[in-house]
Amino acid sequence: MNSDSDLQIAGDILEVPHLLQAPREHPATVAEFAGLARSLAADRSQWEPLVRYDATSRWYHRLRSGPGYEVWLLSWVPGQGSGPHGHGRSSGVLTVLDGVLTERTERGTRTLAAGAQRVFAPGYVHEVVNDALEPAVSLHVYHPGLTEMPMLPQSRLRPAAGTLTAPHCEARTAPGSATD
Repeated sequence: MNSDSDLQIAGDILEVPHLLQAPREHPATVAEFAGLARSLAADRSQWEPLVRYDATSRWYHRLRSGPGYEVWLLSWVPGQGSGPHGHGRSSGVLTVLDGVLTERTERGTRTLAAGAQRVFAPGYVHEVVNDALEPAVSLHVYHPGLTEMPMLPQSRLRPAAGTLTAPHCEARTAPGSATD
């Protein structure tokens, strides 16, 4: 009977570089983009000094870009909102860094507190608003980078009475984030 383990028979995997997958320099999957957003959110020293608040319009700053994606930092003073919009061919991850934001879709309204994360695919329509009394900050990752943000009528987010409508692709709430 052989007492050697498979590892001993095959050798140390670190000695066989062709078997190792190189770590990705940039995210490529939904989970990796959500992980990037969580990682950036956790590092306040990277984004907090950049935040500005503008009472006349939403402030935004491109924090990072890579092959096929962009990361944006946005601030929202009380009452500011995006208006109902889509994201063209881009998928996205929205992460609330500070404060509370309200997301409205044709399926309803959701309150997103700091730490909440929403993941969405092309075709997803929503409106994000700061309905709170304090400013808010959010992080947005788009893949591919956002090239269009078609604005839609407010009625797009209000289904007719007695009908149940579903968006083309419903956003998914990441584990540990706000729910309906």
